[in-house]
Amino acid sequence: MTPSTVTALLSFEDYVAYDDGTENRYELVDGGLVEMSPPIMEHFLIAKFLEQALDIEIKRLQRPWLCFRESGVRTGLRKSRITDVSVVTLDQAQELKGRSVVFATSPLLAVEVVSPDSITRDYRYKRTEYAALEIPEYWIVDPLESKVTVLTFNEGLYDETVFLGDQPLVSLTFPELSLTVEQILAAGNLA
Repeated sequence: MTPSTVTALLSFEDYVAYDDGTENRYELVDGGLVEMSPPIMEHFLIAKFLEQALDIEIKRLQRPWLCFRESGVRTGLRKSRITDVSVVTLDQAQELKGRSVVFATSPLLAVEVVSPDSITRDYRYKRTEYAALEIPEYWIVDPLESKVTVLTFNEGLYDETVFLGDQPLVSLTFPELSLTVEQILAAGNLA
């Protein structure tokens, strides 16, 4: 008879407090820990560019918002995802003083940068979970397909608009933002 291993499901609270002594990053999916691969350089540079661009726009608009890279967001009873970039209110951030940066409430905007190992997760699973959480706006930046998909929450589902090339993004959260798909994707180049 083969020995079996029983792994207990983690609660959201267990997940937030979890520390295995490593630098590994995990998402909580149906009570289980799923280790996230470190981002590739292009992915990292695009996320950094977007964080900086959104920080500038938040400051220009004088909004009480903050932009974070790689923060968590609770998406269900035993689910939590790590966003590449998110925008939250100052009040949401203040609720987490002295705690892990995993938001239990919906950010204003979530951004995911697609990598070869995250295609299904970003387009399907996160889209469904973010809609259930009613995140008002979700961007999927896809360097593999050279496009940015902007999803806006509307009556329980996301309306989808795909932007290509030199098209400027249209954002409800940042209506005056001036960014094109080319600018965003070019941020992934080291040249």
